[in-house]
Formats: sequence, C-alpha cells, structure tokens
Amino acid sequence: MTRSEQGRHRESHDPHWIEWLTGLVSALLIAGMLGWIGWEAFTREATPPDLSIVVLATEKTGAGYRVTFDIANSATTTAAAVTVLGRLTEGEKIVEENHVIFDYVAAESKSTGALLFANDPAGRRVEIRAAGYTDP
Repeated sequence: MTRSEQGRHRESHDPHWIEWLTGLVSALLIAGMLGWIGWEAFTREATPPDLSIVVLATEKTGAGYRVTFDIANSATTTAAAVTVLGRLTEGEKIVEENHVIFDYVAAESKSTGALLFANDPAGRRVEIRAAGYTDP
C-alpha cells in the first residue's frame, strides 16, 4: 500500500498473501524443472543419430518436379550437416541424382525438405536416403 505525505510515498512492509503464493508456486516450478533436467541428464543414454526418410508428395513446378519428404531422427543425439541423397532410377540406370544438406536434424524430431528434379519421377523409382552427417 502506498501513502502520500506531503508529496512523498511510503510502501507498506507487509507483503500481500498473493505475493507469497506467487513466490511459492514459482519456486516449486523452478525446483521441478531443475529436477527433471537433472534426471534426464544422468539417466538418459546418448544414442547416435538414427535417420529415416518418408516421401510426402511429388509436385510439378515451373522448373521441373519437387519431391517433398520428412527426415526424422529417433535418437537422443542431434545430427549436423545431414546430407540427403535422392535418385531417380529406371531399372538399373540412374536417370538423375540430386542432394540437399540440412544444417541439423535435432534429437527426437523431424524436419521437412524437398529435392528438385528436372525429370518426371512418375513411372520411375525414387530413392531418397540420408547419406551422411557430422556430430555437432
């Protein structure tokens, strides 16, 4: 509570009960988060990146064809500089090959990307795979 005495202000020294409640709830949340982070840090096993790719769609664009895909990392370690290689094959013959590089694919997450081809993928086999990564 603020009082005015000749243009000067003075605060009351007794905090309101809501201030105590807010401080207690905040302290419990912080303690809980620190405990959870500590538990994860000591009990979770670091596994190397495990990358998998699922083709989502193939679309015609002005300059060719776009093959959109999801790349997922099911491991507990992030992969950096992930190279994804895409090939159009007809029988044993490679019609076209292209690649894209993801800056990173975070642990237990997925990202979406696309490869651009000049040739029509219809009637051909589309192979998309992760070709390599580095440790961040």
